[in-house]
Amino acid sequence: MAVWFLRGIRRGVVTTRYPAEAEPSARLLPTPPAFDPRRLTGALVDALVGACPSGALTRDGAFLVLDIGACSACGRCIAAARGAARQSGRFELAATQRVHLVKRIPIAGDQR
Repeated sequence: MAVWFLRGIRRGVVTTRYPAEAEPSARLLPTPPAFDPRRLTGALVDALVGACPSGALTRDGAFLVLDIGACSACGRCIAAARGAARQSGRFELAATQRVHLVKRIPIAGDQR
């Protein structure tokens, strides 16, 4: 094993091209949701909050609050959203401050 490791380093062999290129298998990972504010209504947001097992979704007045740090990417909110949510496709979610993981999405569907 050590011989293979040293030979690989000497020849520049790598098993992945990340981060220079996107990792192909990353598209198969479950990712947190992305919401369409225009399709969110108060009733739908209340249903989404109730469907979230991790407590990552809450409602603050006219906003849906998504705590990406608490989201387990289970997909229950996407199934319950009736087209108002999709997988974000973002799996690199590191942040230097916790507050950067909390997103406030306006509930704009009630304003039509």
